[in-house]
This record gives sequence, C-alpha cells and structure tokens, in this order.
Amino acid sequence: MTATEQDPGTRLPGAQCDVCSLHGVCLTQDLSADALERLDSMLDQPSPLKRGESLITQGNAFTSLYLVRSGSLKQVVRPLGQELEHVVGFYLPGETVGLEGIGESHCPASVVAMETTFVCELPYARLRELYCNNPSLSESLLHRMSRELRGEKRQLCLMSGRTAEQRLAGFLLGLSERFQQRGCSRYRFRLAMSRGDIGSHLGLALETVSRVLGRFQRQGVIQIATRELTILSLEGLRAILEEH
Repeated sequence: MTATEQDPGTRLPGAQCDVCSLHGVCLTQDLSADALERLDSMLDQPSPLKRGESLITQGNAFTSLYLVRSGSLKQVVRPLGQELEHVVGFYLPGETVGLEGIGESHCPASVVAMETTFVCELPYARLRELYCNNPSLSESLLHRMSRELRGEKRQLCLMSGRTAEQRLAGFLLGLSERFQQRGCSRYRFRLAMSRGDIGSHLGLALETVSRVLGRFQRQGVIQIATRELTILSLEGLRAILEEH
C-alpha cells in the first residue's frame, strides 16, 4: 500500500518520503539516502485543510515551504488598495508551495485550499541548515525554482495577444501535462478550481470561460460532467492553441 492509499494524516515510522507515491515528482526526488532521511526528520504534517482554508496568508512572515500530498490549492494576490483577488496559480500533489517567499521577509501571495488538502511542512530555517551541507538538496531547490520561472513565462506567453479560446486550450493542455507527470491520466482529471478561478487566472470573465468550454464540448474536443473533465482530442486543443 502506498502512502497516498493510507490515511494522509498518519505519520509513517522511519523515513516517509522514500515510500510516498509522490516521491518521484516531489522536491525530494533527487536527494541522497542520507539527505532524504535528514529531510524527512524535519517534516511536519499539519492538520488537513478544508476547502476555503488558507495555508499561507499574503503579508505574513515567510517561515516554511510546503509539499502538497493530496488535494489542490490556488495562489491568490490582492493588489495594494484593491478589493478583488487575482488567481495567479494552482498547486497539485507533488508540487512545492512557497518558493517565491525565499529571500523575502513576507509572503507575497495567499494560498488557499480548493478541496480537502494534506501538506507536509518544511520549516525553512531548518532546511537552510540542511542544504548548506547537501548539494543534492540545493540542486533540487534550484530545479524547482527554474520550473516555476518557466511556468510563469509560459503563462505570460499564454496571456499575451491570445484569444479566449487559445488561453483556455493552453490552460487545459498545461493541466493535462502536469497530471501526466504525476502518473495520472492526462486525458481525464477533476477540475478542482471553479470557472471563476480559471477566469481570474486567465484574465477572462466567468461567462467567457463557460461559453468557451461549451464550445469546446460542441466541437468534440472535451467533455465535462460536473467537474470531471475528459480530453477527447489533444490534437484538437493543440490546433486551437496554435491558431493564427
């Protein structure tokens, strides 16, 4: 039985990371056995977050990184002097939350659970002590940051001069790729985020997101049942994304 098949709130005896089903896509994947054991001893496991509960609050002091074990979260920013929040990203199992806070005294964004979510907490002060003496951990952190930067650039390209159809097609293709990297189906997955969240993330109105998803269904590219999305044609989504 894998770690994810057990109660996610149960602490396994000894090193937990090396038996977790997400180890191959997590921050821990490239660590030596010794570094992995030492890292595991630092991990805390907070109580599960319920939908709508905050893991990180914008403006609070940065203290920890978090590794998503199950569930999903959204990252939101409230610009100074504004009431509305903007969704800037989503986190899936195996992904690291809080990297943008490294080097900052305060958290630049809030992170909120979109469903019941379990995380591992990694206090950054203890992590710094470990990676100073473990090059493999330093490399793993740099790789994670590099991926985040690539993801941000991809998002900018997705938003710049693209139609609503292209933005949504690119978003679904990106989710498909991320789920596949985690050993899940790239053709069928649950959209934990609301259509309003998707719209906020892509710079689209809620009505536009609903209209475009409906159009994709009529074209036979996707199928949606409640929040269960099935991609019927990856080629169709790619063709929409690449339209001129």
